[in-house]
Amino acid sequence: MVLIIKRHILTKGSDKLNLDLIDKIAIITGGSDGIGKETARIMSEEGAKVSIFARNMENLMKSKSEIEKITSNEIDIYSVDVRDQQSIKLSVEKVIKKHGEIDILVNNAGTSSAHPIMDITDEIMSDDIGTKLYGAIYMIQSVVPSMKKKGGGSIINITTPGGKASGANTIPTSVSRAAGISMTKATSKELSAFNIRVNTVCVGLFKSGQHRKRYEKRLNNEPNLTLDDFYQELGKDVPLGQRVGDAEEAASLITYLSSGQANYITGTAINIDGGASPVV
Repeated sequence: MVLIIKRHILTKGSDKLNLDLIDKIAIITGGSDGIGKETARIMSEEGAKVSIFARNMENLMKSKSEIEKITSNEIDIYSVDVRDQQSIKLSVEKVIKKHGEIDILVNNAGTSSAHPIMDITDEIMSDDIGTKLYGAIYMIQSVVPSMKKKGGGSIINITTPGGKASGANTIPTSVSRAAGISMTKATSKELSAFNIRVNTVCVGLFKSGQHRKRYEKRLNNEPNLTLDDFYQELGKDVPLGQRVGDAEEAASLITYLSSGQANYITGTAINIDGGASPVV
């Protein structure tokens, strides 16, 4: 079996594995950078009508331009804070009005926030859980009625292996991600009666804007440090290749799970971390 990266289609012999994404309506939160952005690009290449939700309009405009240049397909963008239920509701309604009922939701909003237990404040906890857990729940609540009308759908919640096996000094991210994994399983059982699949992709270390910012901070003390060296150092303990993952690798998995080829997969939590996690 061969994976053709350019077209993101699995082939066996001469037979193509049809992802069945043409004209599917997809919403991706946190879609202006990293994994979310790559997922938007790949889904668009496969024929889906993609809408990106994120807070920063400047970043949204940039991502829209870059993806459209590659795919020649329109990308819709909406400035949305997933902690704001009314903002979500209005934006989802706009997507439905323009394209029709929703087929796919990728809950990707949120960045890593990790602190020692003694440093945790109400603000730190509420901001992290508000974005990663409540935000995902609000998005699901907003699209499920549409998916029911459509006769089914696919929801992908992006979490981390740290939600299964927490390390030291990883609160609140490990807590919110564990809750996200549990929510995925519960929601999958509830929504399976409506042919709505719910899965979570647990992502490990991947190249992202967040890591680039950390690299730029280190340049203050290490001016000769290159970005490649930074990523090499970050990925040195990853069993598979001793490297940090490319966003495209996670996005390809997310796209597959969203597709018709994954119609019998629901309630799963799949690690994509180069084997770094101690748990399956």
